[in-house]
Amino acid sequence: MTIEQLPTVTSCSATDCGYNHDGCHAPAITVGGDGAGCATFLPLGIDGGLPKVISHVGACQRTECVHNQSALCLAGEVRIAGGQGTAHCETYEAA
Repeated sequence: MTIEQLPTVTSCSATDCGYNHDGCHAPAITVGGDGAGCATFLPLGIDGGLPKVISHVGACQRTECVHNQSALCLAGEVRIAGGQGTAHCETYEAA
C-alpha cells in the first residue's frame, strides 16, 4: 500500500490543533487512544505541518473499528472533529 492509497483526512474542525490551518496539514495522522482520538493532535503555540499537503491516515490503533485492517484504515475518507484540547475520528465505527 502506498501513501496515495491511504484514506485522506477530508475535514478537521479541531481549530485548537497546531496542524490545522484551514484543514489538516500533517502529512499523516494516527488514530488511537480513548474514543478514537487523533493521536497526532498538537496544541496551539506549535505551528505544525507542511504549507501544502493532503493529509492521510498513516496508522489506526483502534483495532475494533470496522475500517481497521492490520492497523491500517481502509475507510474511503476520514473526518476529524475538534473539541476543547482534543480531536477525534468521526469516521470511527465499532465492529
